[in-house]
Amino acid sequence: MALVNIHFLNLQNNYLFADIAKKVNAFKVMHPKADVISLGIGDVTQPLAPAVVEAMHKAADEMGSIEGFRGYGPEQGYDFLREAILKNDFLTRGVHLDIDEIFINDGAKSDTGNFQELLHWDNFIGVTDPIYPVYIDSNVMIGRCGTYRDGRWTNVRYMPCTAENGFVPPLPSGRPVDVIYLCYPNNPTGTVITKQELRKWVNYALKNDALILYDAAYQAYIRDPEIPHSIYEIRGARKCAVEFHSFSKTAGFTGVRCGYTVVPKEVSVSTFEGERIPLNQLWLRRQCTKFNGTSYISQRAAEAIYTPEGKQQIQQTIDYYMDNAHRMLTKLRELGYEVYGGENAPYIWMRTPDGMGSWPFFEALLYGANVVCTPGVGFGPSGEGYVRFTAFGSHEKTEEALMRIENWTKQH
Repeated sequence: MALVNIHFLNLQNNYLFADIAKKVNAFKVMHPKADVISLGIGDVTQPLAPAVVEAMHKAADEMGSIEGFRGYGPEQGYDFLREAILKNDFLTRGVHLDIDEIFINDGAKSDTGNFQELLHWDNFIGVTDPIYPVYIDSNVMIGRCGTYRDGRWTNVRYMPCTAENGFVPPLPSGRPVDVIYLCYPNNPTGTVITKQELRKWVNYALKNDALILYDAAYQAYIRDPEIPHSIYEIRGARKCAVEFHSFSKTAGFTGVRCGYTVVPKEVSVSTFEGERIPLNQLWLRRQCTKFNGTSYISQRAAEAIYTPEGKQQIQQTIDYYMDNAHRMLTKLRELGYEVYGGENAPYIWMRTPDGMGSWPFFEALLYGANVVCTPGVGFGPSGEGYVRFTAFGSHEKTEEALMRIENWTKQH
């Protein structure tokens, strides 16, 4: 008799964004003539950069010839892309890595969810709260999170990031945390972390033999030159941190699928007997077993964003979205809302008015203004009383949504 992995049954309801889609679709059925504008799910809207498209065409043509055809590629990625990443994303910031510490993937979501497979099931995890749901859900699937009570998992240390503490996560007290999830610029709050604060986390990890899983998917949106783009800008991080990157929001690759993970050779974890196991080789073994590599065409497309033309075109798109963020911040503050983020990230984090819950505000905005946001409580208990807006829409849709929110707000 085949038995189910009971840990999957512990997952709470649907995935957050599936719940949102369900509610929006129900609204559309009841109001078929309504023109709904989504500022909720963080999908991009602007087309791929011309340099990227040209590279994809060229790669496709190569694949259509005997001389240029490629079958299975290296599981860790082609050297041409890994070298471009090392040169442009790290050496320019004074970070030195080896090429075999870079692993190309099909997007950061896959690796942030899968990396926990390398760790013992009873590691104690700590997460900034609110947090991207995949971090916790992937640990639930292996049975690492305990039981779900009153909106929290019993074997998870929640580190609140709220307006009251300036969205700076407090270091864990009491029982040491074994695995720490950090995401900066943060999804969903849109806030960032200073080098001084990040150094505290690296020091904590080194002192407590903990592992930091650092999601840097939105680093390209950082405007403040004092804010770190990589955890490896902090001395000692190579011994305790794995870093995840994505081209989805950097270059509009949500439909192309490509990113990368950095696993330094120095970072290791322990067996019960005290033997140190390097994660670099363990991750390579895992990838060779369960992943056939990212497509050649996608990797050539990613390589193109590092060309002079590609850099310029990608920056124009990032500036486009950050212009949306600025417009949203300005208008929402003008309307009297308490908002955060949006200055070094494409997300706006807004406190709901009059103590209204996240889901009630979501529904009120949907039905009152036909605008979709994301309920903050879906990102964790400290997200209650907040909602997230994304800056990934078009200028026209963003302006229309803001006008609707303004009219709706003035009616209440």
